[in-house]
Amino acid sequence: MARFVFLPVASVLVDDPAVFEGLAAPWAAALAASGGERIAPERVAEPGLLAFLVLTGGTERMVLDAVACRRAAAGASGPVLLVAHPGNNSLPAALEALAALRAEGTSGRVVFLPSPEDEAGRQALSAAVEDMRVADALSRARIGVVGEPSDWLVASSPDGETVRSSWGPTVVPVPIERLFEAMARVDGATGVREAERFVASASACVEPSQRDLADAGRVVAALRAIVREERLDALTVRCFDLVLRSRTSGCLALAALIDEGVTAGCEGDLPSTIGMLWARLLTGETPWMANPARIDEEKNEIWLAHCTVPLSIVEEHRLRSHFESGLGVGIQGRLPLGPVTLVRIGGARLERLWLAEGAIVATGDDEDLCRTQALVRLSAGEAGELLRAPLGNHLVLVRGHHAERLRSWHQAAFGE
Repeated sequence: MARFVFLPVASVLVDDPAVFEGLAAPWAAALAASGGERIAPERVAEPGLLAFLVLTGGTERMVLDAVACRRAAAGASGPVLLVAHPGNNSLPAALEALAALRAEGTSGRVVFLPSPEDEAGRQALSAAVEDMRVADALSRARIGVVGEPSDWLVASSPDGETVRSSWGPTVVPVPIERLFEAMARVDGATGVREAERFVASASACVEPSQRDLADAGRVVAALRAIVREERLDALTVRCFDLVLRSRTSGCLALAALIDEGVTAGCEGDLPSTIGMLWARLLTGETPWMANPARIDEEKNEIWLAHCTVPLSIVEEHRLRSHFESGLGVGIQGRLPLGPVTLVRIGGARLERLWLAEGAIVATGDDEDLCRTQALVRLSAGEAGELLRAPLGNHLVLVRGHHAERLRSWHQAAFGE
């Protein structure tokens, strides 16, 4: 299956098919070798990653018209890749077209191929295609917001249009009552089954009772049903309403959904949920969302803590109560030591990015912090920046060092 499709475009002055094909053939072969499938103009509105092979100057309007056709057919054009070469005013045409596309809100980039055989150019093309794959996935993603964002997230509650125009996903509001109604439809036996997999693999179950476990399992089944009904790729939940109204928690549910491939964030925090989804798509790593609970500027260290964590990324776990309330079920997981990347997006248009690399050097079990705790010592990036210019109260952690890859994607997407 092709990784992307591409449409060669040339000036109307190139009206001889043989001349057109002579211009296109060597470059089309290079794109095909990188996983591209050449298409005819009538297929331009079909779904999939789209590249334009810009053969000559005078093609800017052709590119814009084709993108407009895709937008009319699908409601959104998705990201666009323009491939330019050294001759026939290809590059200036590609630059002009991309500038116009970005001005109208379409993301994209230009890849310059010095020759059809240039290995560095082909590598740049492959990297750009992968970036476009992530951008395309984000543009098609549906993120459910179950309930309003938590009251304390005064800097982490962008509206749906801001999310759509900046990062691409569609925000799907889901009234919190739907969650409670879905929970009411889950019988106790189902709740017990959902919780059992957490119990079976736990090294201990400290505070939670059987009733607590069954109630937390009902949240798992209820949220999974909402994901299915709304065709969600990700969600974030006003989870403290569960504590206040049902004396349970969403910690098991969010952990379960993440391990099932649905990015799940806490407290209605949209920026962090987008950050989790983005980091997962780009790195392939399962994300963890947590509070920066303590910062040591001198040692360049951050203690992260939260009451939920995917079981797939911990070495062992205990079942505890939810920290702030003492109710429900939280997860106290022990993350493996080793390299990690920390991510936070924010700003009025969600255009700002904080990145840092380091390593988990210790885990903890302090009773005055959320249950899963990890000490990250930074080797690239400054913990103190979070104090001087914070973007919000949660960070996203993924295993491995990925800052350069994430930053490159962000710079291409936001033009910074």
